[in-house]
Amino acid sequence: MSLPETILWRELRKRPGGFKYRRQHPAGQYVLDFYCAAAKLAIEIDGQAHNSERAAQTDARRSEFLRSQHVAVLRVPAKAVLENLEGAVMRIVEVCKDRVERLSKLNPPRNGEGTHPQDGGGAPST
Repeated sequence: MSLPETILWRELRKRPGGFKYRRQHPAGQYVLDFYCAAAKLAIEIDGQAHNSERAAQTDARRSEFLRSQHVAVLRVPAKAVLENLEGAVMRIVEVCKDRVERLSKLNPPRNGEGTHPQDGGGAPST
């Protein structure tokens, strides 16, 4: 993991917002920097390597695959993690909360399924 990923992982391991995050999570042929299953959200830390045309094309293919799996992608600039870690974490939690709320409206819990972020938040199954 890169330095920004390592720094962010230290915070995400604390489960901010009550969400559980995974690091280096496999998704098809890809490995996601971080993943929140309850929100069906991939969190990608983009450093300088993502600024080229080739990287943009690769990122677009990855995002398209993830969308086909009903997974949203949040791209966080590495610079944001390094310069404002608290703000980056707050943004991730905000997006997770919004996603869980949106997913629960699309697919309400059935027969006692929970809606707490740690138990899937009523997200649709794939």
